[in-house]
Amino acid sequence: MKHLLALGAASLLFAAPAYAEPGKWTDEPVRIVVTFPPGGTSDLIARVLAQYFESEFGQKAVVDNRPGAGGTVSADFVADQDPDGTTLILGNNAPFTIAPTQFEDLPYDAMADFTHIAYLGASTPALFVQPSSGITSIEDYIERANTDGITYGSSGVGSITHILGQAVDVSLGIEQIHVPYQGSAPAIQDFRAGVLEAYYDMVALNGDLITEGETQPIALASPERSPLFPEIPTFRELGHDIVIENWTGVSGPAGMDPEMVQTIHDTIEAIMQMEPVIEQLAKFGIAHTEMTSDEFTTFVDGAITTWAPLIKAANVNGG
Repeated sequence: MKHLLALGAASLLFAAPAYAEPGKWTDEPVRIVVTFPPGGTSDLIARVLAQYFESEFGQKAVVDNRPGAGGTVSADFVADQDPDGTTLILGNNAPFTIAPTQFEDLPYDAMADFTHIAYLGASTPALFVQPSSGITSIEDYIERANTDGITYGSSGVGSITHILGQAVDVSLGIEQIHVPYQGSAPAIQDFRAGVLEAYYDMVALNGDLITEGETQPIALASPERSPLFPEIPTFRELGHDIVIENWTGVSGPAGMDPEMVQTIHDTIEAIMQMEPVIEQLAKFGIAHTEMTSDEFTTFVDGAITTWAPLIKAANVNGG
């Protein structure tokens, strides 16, 4: 049924009007499904959207956190919902870019079973270690991993932070011990409790911990340094060509009405242009880039192809 709906959605989406008035698109409350538990970047972004959907446009919206299996639990749930605009997903690399290569028996098709509506932006992950560890450079990290071993936390099997951890293993020639969590918040909690020696997470989400000296950033997985923390070097400038950024966008089930899709897209765009939202997303390390729904659909399709060799090289296999 998913695939039959998708064929109709694809043809309708390209027929969508070029412009629509932003505003309320359904009389029912909208559920924004998030692939991780409360507290992470995706959750915070979803809550910003839900807040402004209602306060600015009268569209009631709630955040529905459904973590598990690298975001595939949420994505599969959304793919099976009615395409009436009442269920959306705050999508990211995990269920749409990583999972199609990671899982052989994925219960949904990342393209055919969804209507990709609006691109929001991307955030950058980094490697963090205990400040008391004595590790202050990538060379220190390699030495510690090869002598005593290092245990790191990620936001889940198949998540972008897991892929980054595996890519670091391959590029640095080390073998870290991976401990997956259901989201970054519980991983950071264990790190602060001294359970973990290191973790990978979005740099902007850890701003307070960095400034308060509660975590030691080692390297960013971005093409260039972060304007928020320009003192943190990138893996690339340290001699390791590791660039992994986590994109975020809004999607819905396949078969959504094209006029509704355009309204949702333009409502999101209007919100993303608001100064308080720009400032809030900047704190998450996200700078918005506008795309049409068609462009976002093409972007997701291209990301699957681009990431496939990286995922295979990192040897992350979900079966």
